[in-house]
Amino acid sequence: MDYHAYRHALAEHLAESELPFAADEFAARHAQVRQAMQGEGLEALLLTDPADIFYLTGYHTFEVSVYICLVVSAERLVLQVPSIETGPAVVTATVDEILGYRWEGIEEVIEPLTQVLAPFRSIGLDTYGAGLRYGVIRELQARLGAGRFRDDGGDLLDRIRIVKTPAELDCLRESARITSQGLRAAMAIIAPGISDNEVAAEGSRALIAAGSEFMSLQPIVTTGRRISIIHVNHKRNAIAPDEPVFLEFGSAYQRYTAPMMRTAVAGRASAEMQALRDVCRTMFEALTQAMRPGNSFDDAARAAEGALAPHADRVFFSGVFGYAVGAQFPPSWVEGTGYIARGQHRAFEADMVFHLPLCLRVPGQWGIGLSDTVRVTPQGGEPLTDNDWQLHETGRA
Repeated sequence: MDYHAYRHALAEHLAESELPFAADEFAARHAQVRQAMQGEGLEALLLTDPADIFYLTGYHTFEVSVYICLVVSAERLVLQVPSIETGPAVVTATVDEILGYRWEGIEEVIEPLTQVLAPFRSIGLDTYGAGLRYGVIRELQARLGAGRFRDDGGDLLDRIRIVKTPAELDCLRESARITSQGLRAAMAIIAPGISDNEVAAEGSRALIAAGSEFMSLQPIVTTGRRISIIHVNHKRNAIAPDEPVFLEFGSAYQRYTAPMMRTAVAGRASAEMQALRDVCRTMFEALTQAMRPGNSFDDAARAAEGALAPHADRVFFSGVFGYAVGAQFPPSWVEGTGYIARGQHRAFEADMVFHLPLCLRVPGQWGIGLSDTVRVTPQGGEPLTDNDWQLHETGRA
């Protein structure tokens, strides 16, 4: 049985059996995107980012390194996948047509895709998004002419995806619940002599047991001086007495992730550690007060900078006070549709959702990180996660 026969046989029994949302949710998304396309004068979108394709079709798989694409037009949705992804395409996606190609023969995507795109004179691309391969675009432009392709397709979809629907908010709330369970389980075993791997292992077990799918980013656990190094992870290090332990977890529920950071101490937190915790909390309060419709991302970043300023020469902070989260795939849960940072002048809208990763690192010594995933409301930022914004000290009530 080849992959064409497999697709048809599977469709007889399991077509669209694992759609993450109801049909009316997808219909509303399609209508919104098509209206935006009409307003921008686009006849088609060629999308290659797995999260964008998931948003419009439900298609999901753990194999996101292969080439896939979705063509959106006023008439239909056409999904192109390699032979090994035939099963997920049939079971998880709602589309009008599935085109296959041999996994080992990516050049086979060109002719069928050329035929699909040939009727359209204005085709939007996401030129900064994941999965857009130069070789594919080069061949399409050679056959259809470079003038048909525009580079504003990604912006169009980002403007829609950053504002969450009620169904998406429900998924984020469930992710938040699972994330919290994983963090509590991991923190419960922290003690001097325990390794960072053991903490990460317990957190991973609890996340999966509580209902998480494969995660877009695995649990992060670092201890002591290694907390001061941004973006390292557990590496067989034993926790020392009175040493801080940084944890950042994010479960996946229907591919939606609500991350949270906590910091625990294997004993007693020092006054310095508590002081940086206070700074994180003050930054968080400034951000959530500023996260109101009409204020800009830059406005919120400036408000948080005021709390950070007295400590800015001593600690490292990434410069991004928040980033949009929603549906994503490995290697990151960052949605990529918006950032709370200086110079980002987009205005907040109700039901945008951001993770606020407030981690302050003292180079070569340690760091303190605390965060919540927050929904924008008319009254300001409302946490979906349940961080208590305290340093958990082992052995204390």
